[in-house]
Amino acid sequence: MRVLVAPDKFAGTLTAVEAAEAIAVGWHRHAPQDEVVLAPMSDGGPGFVDVLHASLGGDLLAVSVAGPARAGDTGDTGDTGGAGDTQVPATLLLVGGTAYVESAQACGIHLTGGRHGERHTTAGVGALVKEAVAAGAQRVVVGLGGSGTVDGGAGLLAALGARADVPLDAGGAMLRGVRTVDLRPARAVVTGVDLVAATDVDSPLAGLFGAAKTFGAQKGLDEGAQIVVDGYLQELALATDRRLALEPGAGAAGGLGFALLLLGGARVPGFALVADAVGLAEHARHADIVITGEGSFDFSSRTGKVPAGVAAVAAEALRPCVVLAGEVLVGAREMRALGMDGAYSLVDAFGRERAFADPAGALSDLAARVARTWSA
Repeated sequence: MRVLVAPDKFAGTLTAVEAAEAIAVGWHRHAPQDEVVLAPMSDGGPGFVDVLHASLGGDLLAVSVAGPARAGDTGDTGDTGGAGDTQVPATLLLVGGTAYVESAQACGIHLTGGRHGERHTTAGVGALVKEAVAAGAQRVVVGLGGSGTVDGGAGLLAALGARADVPLDAGGAMLRGVRTVDLRPARAVVTGVDLVAATDVDSPLAGLFGAAKTFGAQKGLDEGAQIVVDGYLQELALATDRRLALEPGAGAAGGLGFALLLLGGARVPGFALVADAVGLAEHARHADIVITGEGSFDFSSRTGKVPAGVAAVAAEALRPCVVLAGEVLVGAREMRALGMDGAYSLVDAFGRERAFADPAGALSDLAARVARTWSA
């Protein structure tokens, strides 16, 4: 029997690569004769580079770029500092003429603590793009997701040379009153380079379903701050390109999608890009069952997330698909509507304490149990 294992990360506990390996260990414990093929996945968020490196190989280039906040910044309302002091490590993946960049490495929510996202900048992501161009990439793919910022991508633009009548690298809260933005220096840096924004959402930049109002709360913006920052993002759109601000994906990663569109980039769904890169559909056609997974399997899993994407690929190949998750928060009917033939929870099987204290071991044990049901 051939088993395809294609999980996302288990946020806060396991990377997608670690989750795939844990599932394989557990499955083989019960069914050592089965062939298990690993295809860890990503939707463009944290783990994007690791997942692609595991499948595509290529060269990793270690760099250091500006983090989302200044050194010593606690997020207090009195701090208006921009990028420059705090450096964070990041990695570019170079495969042929393509460079893969993970925005979360430079402005991820794990770097901000999920607080005061309006005061944090995406300048480090711009530095990553600049490093990729300097390395000779003719195509730069930026994975968007998991950001702790809501600056409309202004920091990225500033790092590439854009100028404005307000600071662009000090977070969304400092975009108030922006009227003029000169994008010519930034566009010159990426001339002749194909930019691709790999997103896990299709939100516009601003408005009811925009970056601040839809995702601001998880980045530490209260209701009042969401309204204020949304207004500033609309001002940024008026100063640059209002039409592009309405494009699907412009609001991804707090507006990083918008910045890349302003530079002539194209937007693609992150899951689809990774699935094509790793040959997921071909793997599924040769499998007897497809296993996916993520930290929390809930209703948000329907929109651009890995489990729903993997289930759709499995369905096209006429293969059953089951999900192993930290928690399963949907019922059987909803699970089937998402294309899953089964859903199994670490918390239900082993309790919350073990699920978080020993995620790899618990996931292996859960995979062994699932193999008893699904292995031939």
